[in-house]
Amino acid sequence: MVLDLSVRRQSYVEDCEVCCNPIEISYSVQDDSLAEFTAKILE
Repeated sequence: MVLDLSVRRQSYVEDCEVCCNPIEISYSVQDDSLAEFTAKILE
């Protein structure tokens, strides 16, 4: 998975590479570094 750190905050849905189920990816960036990351299974 590649994250675009030029975007300060982002949420999007992506299919899992292993099981193909949708997951919600959310992250935030602070001082050009990843500050927060979550991946939640959508059912």
